[in-house]
Order: sequence, then structure tokens, then C-alpha cells
Amino acid sequence: MTTEAISIERPHLEPRSGPPPVTTRPSGELAFPHQQLTQLAPVDLQDELVARVSTLPHVSLGDSCVSVPGSRAFRVDPHHAAGPAEAFQCGTEFAHVHPAGDGSLHATLPPSVYDAVIAAGWGEPHPISGTMLLFGPRTRRELETVWQLVLCSYRYALAGDQP
Repeated sequence: MTTEAISIERPHLEPRSGPPPVTTRPSGELAFPHQQLTQLAPVDLQDELVARVSTLPHVSLGDSCVSVPGSRAFRVDPHHAAGPAEAFQCGTEFAHVHPAGDGSLHATLPPSVYDAVIAAGWGEPHPISGTMLLFGPRTRRELETVWQLVLCSYRYALAGDQP
């Protein structure tokens, strides 16, 4: 896969069903993790998402350099990290999934996708960094939507927000 062949298409997002989950709201004065507290993703769906990400070309998994212990980070090989600085949380980490007790993810998203995620109810911005918190998938159908959003983050890390 070459970065020249990668384009980011905004996925069609059906509205997420139900009310949004309860999340924590850190601030500059009270710094604590931004995480999902209700409507948690089943562990098997979290594991399937991580397994899918692990098969992407030029991606490695590891500890997050910005999240809580136990979070699994998704990193692009530095030689393929051609996206803008905004495509990364730190180093070449483009997303991470929180530990099993939460299952939500923080992901960088291109501007063409960011607002659509909020409008369709699939996530909310981190109150301090602005990185998108994607709500953990509750069902297999939701897993497919979250997977498409993680792919957008991956493509953004590889090539930026190209037409």
C-alpha cells in the first residue's frame, strides 16, 4: 500500500441509536481520563476490533503514550506516517482503545469526518485535546461503523485528508 493510492472517504454514518453514553469530563483544572461510563462495549467486540487493526499494513500495537495503563495503542510505522501532525496523538499513535472496563477509543479523524461523527452521535471531542472519543460498539452492527471510523483514522495517519 502506498500513500499515493490512499484516499479518505467520509463514511455514511447512520445515527447511533439511543441516548449517548455517560462519559467523564476532564478539564484543565481537573485532569483525569476521558472515558465512557455506560453502554460499555462487550469485551469480545473490543478484542475483534483490536484484532482487525492488527492486520492493517504498517500498523503495530502497544501501550499508549497518552492514555491510561492497559489501553492498546495503534501506531503507524514511522516510514509510512505521512499524515499531518494532527493525525497523531503522540509519536505515530493514531488511535487507542481503552481497557476492557470501558472499550471506547480515542482516534484522530480528518476534518471531513470529525463533524459527521458528532452529528451522528458516534462520539464526542475530548474536552482538552479535542481528539475524538468514539463510543465503544455495543453490537456487531455498531462494530462495523466503529471499524470504518478507525480506518478513516488510519488513512489520515498514512496520507492526510486528501480528496
